[in-house]
Amino acid sequence: MATIKLSQAFVDLMKKKHLDQKTLLLITDDGGGRYSLQGGACSIGTKFTLIVLDQPDSGYQVKLENDAGLDLYTSDYDMIFFASGLAMDFQNGAISIKDDAHAYLDGSVRIANGADVLAAFKKGIMVSGATC
Repeated sequence: MATIKLSQAFVDLMKKKHLDQKTLLLITDDGGGRYSLQGGACSIGTKFTLIVLDQPDSGYQVKLENDAGLDLYTSDYDMIFFASGLAMDFQNGAISIKDDAHAYLDGSVRIANGADVLAAFKKGIMVSGATC
């Protein structure tokens, strides 16, 4: 079972933004995933995004158990970037993610609406991924 520790500041932020009742995906934003906004070869495993959905996505079936009861998922692929002790916090206006192997995996985790991301890709407004 995958677990994640969420700071009270992070949980409070999710509640303030009314995201505590949504499905959240924690993705490695490396240019290769369905919702990936950024990334590329030189940034694999260094950028992460929380994708907000109204319902679960079958491509993200790994439940990240947490004490706050947030509906938080990731994928088997994304799990390769996480060590034990996975944790998220909100400080100084930024969401950070870390684990026991890394002081910080990303000090600036973004939040994006999944439906908006997919619609933008479909219209050609955004192109997934980037190069170095």
